[in-house]
Amino acid sequence: MFKKELSNVPKKSGCYLMFNKDGVVIYVGKAKILFNRLKSYFTGRVTGKTKKLVSEIDHFEYIVTNSETEAFILEINLIKKYDPKYNILLRDDKSYPYIELTNEKFPRLRVKREININKKSNYLFGPYPNVYAARRLVNLINRLYPLRKCETMPKKVCLYYHIGQCLGYCENKNIDDANIKNEILSILNGNDKLLVDKINEKIEFNSKNLNYELCKELVEELGYINTVFKNQIIVELDDNINRDVINYYYDNSYISVVIFFIRNGKLVGINNKIIPVINDIKETLEYYIHSFYSKSNIVPKEVIVPGILDTEMLSTVLNTKAIIVQRGSKKKLFDMAYNNAKELYEKEIKLIYNNEELTYNANEELRKLLKLDKLSIIEAFDNSNLFGTFTVSAMVSFIDGVPSKKNYRKFKLSFDKNDDVSSMKEVIYRRYFRVLKDKLEIPDLIIVDGGINQINACISTLNDLDLNIKVIGVKKDNHHSPEAIVDGNTLELIPIDKKSNVFRLLSRIDEEAHRFVINYHREIRSKGSISSVLDNINGLGDVRRKKLIKKYGSVSKIKNASVHELAEIIPLKVAEELHEYLNERE
Repeated sequence: MFKKELSNVPKKSGCYLMFNKDGVVIYVGKAKILFNRLKSYFTGRVTGKTKKLVSEIDHFEYIVTNSETEAFILEINLIKKYDPKYNILLRDDKSYPYIELTNEKFPRLRVKREININKKSNYLFGPYPNVYAARRLVNLINRLYPLRKCETMPKKVCLYYHIGQCLGYCENKNIDDANIKNEILSILNGNDKLLVDKINEKIEFNSKNLNYELCKELVEELGYINTVFKNQIIVELDDNINRDVINYYYDNSYISVVIFFIRNGKLVGINNKIIPVINDIKETLEYYIHSFYSKSNIVPKEVIVPGILDTEMLSTVLNTKAIIVQRGSKKKLFDMAYNNAKELYEKEIKLIYNNEELTYNANEELRKLLKLDKLSIIEAFDNSNLFGTFTVSAMVSFIDGVPSKKNYRKFKLSFDKNDDVSSMKEVIYRRYFRVLKDKLEIPDLIIVDGGINQINACISTLNDLDLNIKVIGVKKDNHHSPEAIVDGNTLELIPIDKKSNVFRLLSRIDEEAHRFVINYHREIRSKGSISSVLDNINGLGDVRRKKLIKKYGSVSKIKNASVHELAEIIPLKVAEELHEYLNERE
């Protein structure tokens, strides 16, 4: 396989791109020696997700670089450009909240989840794996210290000033809050004693002033803070450098990765994930580490990594100090991270295998049942309306048996009547006209909700767009449970074994499509539903809708208005249609 193509691959560093038969990039990788890496895919023994990847490769391309570091940077940029599905498996999209003391003239303290990792801040602390703990700490500090609380500066002092939780920056412009700021920074840098002393000081003050209810709240906060500090592990490092410790455990084509967050001499949190190994452990780890820090997690001053990694390359790409440890306190932490990674693997791997049965294996069984050459992307449609009103449709997407929620779509239909065939034609046309126009990836299978009429409507619309996509319907029993597949080509019924993975997959797709469309339908109805109702009338644009809403304010008041009264705001023909529509809805 690819023997001729491989003979032309150079023994140099670079990046390679794997394409499927539709010309879509499904994987991007890098290699110190391109020839060796590419050869390993097609001549060596591959298992797991790598085997699945190889089965889908139609051809490959490569780009030679001057060094492995250049190859890594190029790999990162190519993955951003193509977002290949097998690279997504290795990604860690988890982000954690941070506590920020804003660097403004009148600073605020807040929890911030979305951060700009490229924007350096001297007053950003974290990460905090427990967002509840972060919010509670911020609320407590805001109670203890009278910082500015408002997002934008008001003209006059507000309630916070009158209850002693703000210095009134809006009216008092020359406030010297340097001591307050320094104390808060000291607390956020790990000075637990200062925080505890401050709480005790407030408890004593309020006790003397007979504010027993406030005392009780502060005593509860003190107990919570003491518990949090007690649970934090103090590590044998006294340099107070913020560092992350990364280690892994590997077995049977899966790698368990653990990241310890060490902040100011304390282990404050852990990130862990189990991911499949597509190529080799080294490349998988390098990409995982980069993806973890590339979005919303700040790189610390030092990162301790496994010995198999290229620390010089990681230091360059992450713009921090990446090191390997051999002995001492750091090695103890590194070994502890390994033990945690192994324990996580042993705890979670059975669940992962079971999930594969219900996803990838189920998807493969469905492919064989439908006699398809390839089955990766499934798109399923469902419609919803209320007595012919608020007609909507929705589409859910499954990739290799797993929901791909970023690809879900909602459709507000152009007419408002109970007509499933017309609904199907409109939504299929809108969806796949957009797919063709924007050159999106075409699905391998479409599942429609409904019988033969809806299947025929779907196929007819696809033919109009010159698209050849497999279409099926799902016949259900009296319990609304799938019992047979309706083949769109032959209209033949294919029975479904209710103990099979196919049954579980189709049930899950059906439930997800139904849930998604019903939630959208409720969302549309809950808007009044004055705007939703007015959206259904031809001739009512934004300007006319705003005039109606301004004068009447509700659907019932518009309904009670006469055609003549409505015609004072909108054209007579539109007023008659609106009046008739509202009375028919009733």
